[in-house]
Amino acid sequence: MARKDEDTGYLTGQLLIAMPQLQDTRFERSVIYLCVHNEDGAMGLVVNCLSEDLTFPELLEQVGVELKPETVSMPIHIGGPVETGMGFVLHTNDYEQANTIKVNDFISLTHTVEILKDIADGQGPRQAMLALGYAGWDAGQLDGEIQENSWLNVPADEALIFEGSQQDKWQRSIAKLGVDVSLLSGEAGHA
Repeated sequence: MARKDEDTGYLTGQLLIAMPQLQDTRFERSVIYLCVHNEDGAMGLVVNCLSEDLTFPELLEQVGVELKPETVSMPIHIGGPVETGMGFVLHTNDYEQANTIKVNDFISLTHTVEILKDIADGQGPRQAMLALGYAGWDAGQLDGEIQENSWLNVPADEALIFEGSQQDKWQRSIAKLGVDVSLLSGEAGHA
């Protein structure tokens, strides 16, 4: 059921949706925004799992950003099990730095302390999501998992990435496909 970009055959800029029977507990009912998917592998951020261990002000203190009374706060997501001490900001394209990676016409990824300072000062992007760690796949690995029926994908939109409760993003993503969750099977189809 995966829809790949017709030009490249890859899913960069799409949301991956964990199938109900996915056995890896790190990704149970996860929704992952794919920042990169190409012949070398894939990298994405889980957009529906919040950290309960760290607050934005605590993170700012850890990276040496001065807290001010007007400091804006934001939730911190667990972006995936790889490099969990590394922070990434997924955001709208109205903000850019020299190190910003433009994923598509709507979404960018920035991995600098400067974006955290700008967000804290209310000068960051219009919409943003901060994640520690990421989900990563080696060359061909994600494609194999999709063939094994572990993931569905759906075009991403700002509402699914940045808005709404974390608990219902998985259901909202499935609903965007027009699929009844109770009808999803763990069996891969073969002709």
